[in-house]
Amino acid sequence: MEEIREPRTRLKTIVVFAMLFAVFGAVIVFAYFATFSRPLTTVILVRHAEKKLEPDNPDPDLTPQGVERAQQLARVFADAGVNAIYATQYKRTQQTVKPLADRIGVPVTLLDSKQTEELVTRVQTAHRGQTIFIAGHNNSVPAIISVLSNENFPTISETEYDNLFIVTIYRFGKAKVTKLKYGAP
Repeated sequence: MEEIREPRTRLKTIVVFAMLFAVFGAVIVFAYFATFSRPLTTVILVRHAEKKLEPDNPDPDLTPQGVERAQQLARVFADAGVNAIYATQYKRTQQTVKPLADRIGVPVTLLDSKQTEELVTRVQTAHRGQTIFIAGHNNSVPAIISVLSNENFPTISETEYDNLFIVTIYRFGKAKVTKLKYGAP
């Protein structure tokens, strides 16, 4: 009689574990599909285009090369589905994004160049699931990327204006950074 009970106990154990695995599998599947309701966010970041070197002017205009670079950005991103454009209080960032803003009809939102945390909060809340274009500075662009991606990005060299960063924030919060070059070096 004891030999008959042992297989029943073993069978019950197998059934219980099979049910637990089925429930666990269902939870995993539902969690995976729940991420589909979370939108994908794309943040395009550039340092402002070339500025005039005027030692006594803290807010110089763009050089002719900088104006050309800004036109290239407008051409490249005109059909990218940009929903919001940000620039700092300085003319060089505003002049960098103006051709794109004019071309696609999206107003430029101005933020103080030191408001990195405020900008990141806006990206993650008000612009979730959108494509955002940001023109910043050699120190603010890497700072924004670092916060969004949880990776450390160094300050951009004072002589580099051709860096283009695309931060893709996935549905589950992880971000991927793609660094590109555009225009003349």
